[in-house]
Amino acid sequence: MGPILLVGRLALRDLRRRRVEAVLLLLAIMAATTTLTLGLVLRDAAGDPYQSTREATGGPDVVASAGKAEGLSALRELAGAPGVIDHSEPYPVTPARLQASGRTSDAQAVGRDAAPASIDQPKVIQGGWVGDGGVVVEAAFAGALGVRVGDPVTLNGRSFEVVGVAVTAAMPPYPGASCIVAVGCAHGATPEELSELPADLLQNPGLVWLTRADVRSLTPDPGSLSHVMNLKLADPDTAQAFVDANPPESRTAPRLVSWENILEEATELAGDSQILMLIGAWLLGLLAVAGLSVLVGGRMADQTRRVGLLKAVGGTPSLVAAVLLAEYVLVAVVAAAAGLTVGSLTAPLLTESGAGLVGSVGTPSVTMSTAGVVTAVAIGVAVVATVVPTVRAARSSTVDALTDSPRLPRRIGWLIAISARLPVPLLLALRVAARRPRRVVLGAASIAITVSGIYVLLVLNAFLDTQLLTGGYGDAQVEVLRHVLLVWTVTLLSLAAVNAVVITWATVIDNRHSSALARALGATPREVSAALAAAQTLPALAGAVLGVFPGGLALFAAINAITGGDGDRAALPSPWQLLALVPATVLVVAALTAVPARLGGRRPVTETL
Repeated sequence: MGPILLVGRLALRDLRRRRVEAVLLLLAIMAATTTLTLGLVLRDAAGDPYQSTREATGGPDVVASAGKAEGLSALRELAGAPGVIDHSEPYPVTPARLQASGRTSDAQAVGRDAAPASIDQPKVIQGGWVGDGGVVVEAAFAGALGVRVGDPVTLNGRSFEVVGVAVTAAMPPYPGASCIVAVGCAHGATPEELSELPADLLQNPGLVWLTRADVRSLTPDPGSLSHVMNLKLADPDTAQAFVDANPPESRTAPRLVSWENILEEATELAGDSQILMLIGAWLLGLLAVAGLSVLVGGRMADQTRRVGLLKAVGGTPSLVAAVLLAEYVLVAVVAAAAGLTVGSLTAPLLTESGAGLVGSVGTPSVTMSTAGVVTAVAIGVAVVATVVPTVRAARSSTVDALTDSPRLPRRIGWLIAISARLPVPLLLALRVAARRPRRVVLGAASIAITVSGIYVLLVLNAFLDTQLLTGGYGDAQVEVLRHVLLVWTVTLLSLAAVNAVVITWATVIDNRHSSALARALGATPREVSAALAAAQTLPALAGAVLGVFPGGLALFAAINAITGGDGDRAALPSPWQLLALVPATVLVVAALTAVPARLGGRRPVTETL
C-alpha cells in the first residue's frame, strides 16, 4: 500500500487501541479551540447588528448637540459646513425623571415630528411612533425598566402612555447610551465622582422620544432646552476627521460625535466578552500544550516496543515519526471541528446584549477565516507538543526499543542524602520527581496557569459587582459577562483536571519498573500509590503559590494593558481567598491523582518486572 494509506491505517489503529488517552487528548485541544472560536465569533457579534440598525434607521454620520439659544445658531451653521450633504432640523432635548413600573430613572427626552425623517428615523419594533401624549422608549431602556406598549409612565410628574419601542443608530443602546452634552450627565461615574458633581446632572440616563410640544411642556423655561442635529456627509468614512476639524471652542459650541464612536460604544460589551474569551483561549492553549507534552511523553514510553517493531520490519525513522505525529494531527483536526461546532452553538448565549439594535445578534456565524485560524491553532498545538518526543522516539535504537529496558535513574547525591531519612512515600516521591524534572516543571506550570486564571476570575467577578452599583453595565450586560466568566471557569478547571490526571498517569507508566522494584524490596502498594500522588502534589503546591504571586498579578496587569482598563479601581481578592486558594488547589490535585496513582501502585510485581 502507499505510504499515506499506511500511515493513516497505523495511526487509526493505535488510536482505537488507546481510546481513553485519545479522548483525553481530544478534550484538551477541544477546550482551547472552543474558547478561541467564541473569542473570534464575538469579535463582530455586535458590529453587524449595528450596521443593520444604521441602514434601517438612516443613521447619521455625525451627531451634533448644543445647549440653549446661543448654541442653536451654531448648529444651523454646521449644516452648511464643507462635506455636509444633508441634515435634520435641530430637535429639542430636555432632561427628565422617568417613573415606570415602580422604578425611577433619569432620561433624555428628545422632541421629534410625527412625520418620518430622512436621517435618523428610529425604527419602531413594537407599537407606533410619537403622538400627542405618547412616548416612545429606546428598546434597551424599555427592557431595563420592564415597560411595554400601553404602560403608563410619568416624565417630570406628567403622565404619558408608552406608544412604542424603537431602536436608533444615533446613540448606543442603554445603559451605554451617550449623554447629550448640552443636557449634562454623570454617565458611568463612580460614587466618589458623583459626590463631587452637581446634583442636577443626570446619572446614566436612558433615551425617550416625544413630540416637540410635549418636550417643551416638560420644562418651565423653553430657553433652557438643548438641541441635537443629525448630519449626513458625502463620505461617511470622513466622519471622525470632520469631528476633529470642528472642535468645540467654548462651552456653548456644538459637541460632535461620529458614527465610529457610537459603533465603538455600542459594541463595547461584545468587545469585552471577546477579550475575556481570547485571554481564556491563550491560557487554555498553554494548558493544552503542557498537558499534551506530558501525554505524548507518556504515550511514547508506552509505545517503545511498537516503535521497535515498526523499525524492525523496515520502517524508516521518517515513517515512524509520520505515524506517531499523524495520530495527534488527526485528533487535532477532529478537536478543531468539535470546538468550532460547540463555539458556534454557545456564542448566542454570550451575545444577548443586542437589545437596542436591529439584527440577529444571537446567531453569529463562523466564517471561513475563523475556521481556518482555529484549525491552524489546533494543529499547531498538537505539533508543538509532539514533535520533539516523536523525533526522539523515531531516532531511538531498534534493539533498545524492542527490549523496552527501563530508564536508568539519575544519581543525585544531595537528593539521596535528604530523602534517605524521610518516610517511604516521600522518599519515593522525591526520587520519582527527580527522574523527570521537565515533567515536574510542566506540572507546576499547569497549576500556576490555572491558579492565575482563578485569581483573575475573582477580580473580574468583584469588578462586575461594582459595575451594578456604579451603573457601568446594566443587569442584562453583567449577566452576559458572568456567562462568559462561567464558560471560562468551567473550561479552565476541566482542562486543569484533565492535565492533573494525564500527568499522574504518565508518571505511573514511566515509573512502572521502579515502582515494581520498590515493592519487591518491601514497599507496600499503599506507600507506592502515596508516592506517585505526592510526586504531583509537591509541584502543585509550588505552582499554586506562583499562580497567586506573581502569576495572578501579572496576568491581571496584562489584561489591563490590553483593554486599557484602570486596575486601580478593581477590587483585588481578599487575603483569606488567596490563603484558601493555595491549600484548596493542593487538595484538589491530591484527590484527582489518587485514583490513577492507586491503580498504578497495585500492578502485579512479577508481570511488570
